Amino acid sequence: MRRTVVLGIAVPVVTLIILLLIFDKIVMPTVTRQGSEFPLPDFVGQRMLEAQLSIDELNLSYEISSEQFSPGKPQGTILQQFPMPGTKVKPDRKIRFIVSRGQKMVAIPDLAGKSVRQAMLDLESYDLELGEIALAYSDTIPERVVVFSYPAAGSEIPAGSPVNLMVNRGRASNFTFMPKVIGMTLDEAARLLEDKYLKLGLVSYRTDENYLPETVLEQSEPEGAELDTGTEIDLVVSAN
Repeated sequence: MRRTVVLGIAVPVVTLIILLLIFDKIVMPTVTRQGSEFPLPDFVGQRMLEAQLSIDELNLSYEISSEQFSPGKPQGTILQQFPMPGTKVKPDRKIRFIVSRGQKMVAIPDLAGKSVRQAMLDLESYDLELGEIALAYSDTIPERVVVFSYPAAGSEIPAGSPVNLMVNRGRASNFTFMPKVIGMTLDEAARLLEDKYLKLGLVSYRTDENYLPETVLEQSEPEGAELDTGTEIDLVVSAN
């Protein structure tokens, strides 16, 4: 039988071939894999379809661990990756991604007939914001309630968008109604009179131990009286 010499030892040719095959098919791949670490590319901002090409070329695998709404990021855009970009990895490493679901769209709730405060709360619960408030004048619906929204109720808009309101300010006329301000503080009464297009007139003081100082005790016009806008209302207020 023909023999060859390896490191001074006579080895049959067939045995040598087997050793070479083992070295080539088992030993070398193992050694290569142990030294084949490479920095992980940055996939953030890429579309998933685009990233898949690079992942396949690098002999990596991936998993979409979660999806979330992301304004300004088209559906399928990679938002985060684990491990982080630059981390040393080996082939067959699994990369996990958080991917955008795109812009969240919400339907505007029906706000007609509600107070501005309640409308604000409703918009907040729908992940929307209060936009501009315009005033309408009507004596057929209560004052300070929403007449309609624009965009209209039921319209789908991106989450976080502002919704504008048309709010009734009262009848379109030059007269108003006297509110009850007795029992309010002077500051509260002055603000309410202004809201009703009335003016604060003469303020006189009277000692009354039954009330806190600056409490309105009397008003010059009775509650519900129909008055011209701009009418001055005199008040009697408890003394300090």
